[in-house]
Amino acid sequence: MNSSSRTPLPPGIHVLVHDWLSANAVVTWDDAQSASVVDTGHVTRARVTSDGVRAVLGGRRLRRIVNTHLHSDHCGGNACLQREHGAGAPCPILVPAGELPGAGAWEQAASGVAQAGQQAEPFHADAGYAPGDTLWLGGLPWQAHAAPGHDDHALMLFQPDARILISGDALWEHGFGVLFPEIDGGDGFAAQRRTLRHIEQLAPRVVIPGHGAVFGAPGAALERAHTRLDVFEADPLRHAAHALRVLLKFHVMEQPRPAPREQVAHWFAHTAMVRRAVRRFWPGQGEAAVFEQILDALARVGALLPRDGLVADPELH
Repeated sequence: MNSSSRTPLPPGIHVLVHDWLSANAVVTWDDAQSASVVDTGHVTRARVTSDGVRAVLGGRRLRRIVNTHLHSDHCGGNACLQREHGAGAPCPILVPAGELPGAGAWEQAASGVAQAGQQAEPFHADAGYAPGDTLWLGGLPWQAHAAPGHDDHALMLFQPDARILISGDALWEHGFGVLFPEIDGGDGFAAQRRTLRHIEQLAPRVVIPGHGAVFGAPGAALERAHTRLDVFEADPLRHAAHALRVLLKFHVMEQPRPAPREQVAHWFAHTAMVRRAVRRFWPGQGEAAVFEQILDALARVGALLPRDGLVADPELH
């Protein structure tokens, strides 16, 4: 993890860049005494996030946590940061308003984290924010904008004076997050197209993405994103296979050590989102057959290492 970027940011805005499993955390110095953080990474990196936040607080107290959306890699450190930095003073958690009714209820089968078969620590969300709201971060007003596509309730934060966009997973320098609503028959492709066009209208100078380094001159990134979306729209099965590859690799990365192949196959076959995708895009094949295809595809490009009855992430093990 590091807080450096190729693109300068205004004083008081610090980006803790994590690995692919864990979303970036954006720490803002709101005044001389207090600070906020936008997104907190994955639960398995909560200690790293907490230590990173402490290092850049500069003696300030953490007064607020804000989430762009509630996928496990963006809110997994919420509870840890609230415990460690909220002692003696309130540290409320703000989430997209559409997520507020079920926020933090990861033990429920209907929760997004449970549906994706992922890990998270429960937390209590104190309030919601919605498109059109203004949040003050780093002493500056940030506008909340809807960012559906990757997640129906996702929000972005835009600072119009400095033209900085906190994009979550709506736009990375080389792509965007899996369009999960599309897997379940929603309008993920159309929603993502609207979000990309909205970003073009905002015309940011700098983008702080959910994953990867901060980047400027986002025109090239937007062009790449449109091209990627064109490919997926033309071949929804290709996008579905991409989604399952991401879910499988993410699951293996969550494990502290290489996992038995049978255990990984069992997870794949019993994860609700995976099962729905298999029924819709690979009718008649079954989870076991699709698991072998997805694992083989990841192994061929070196993204996962299946060997001796185990499955490992070569970057972590």
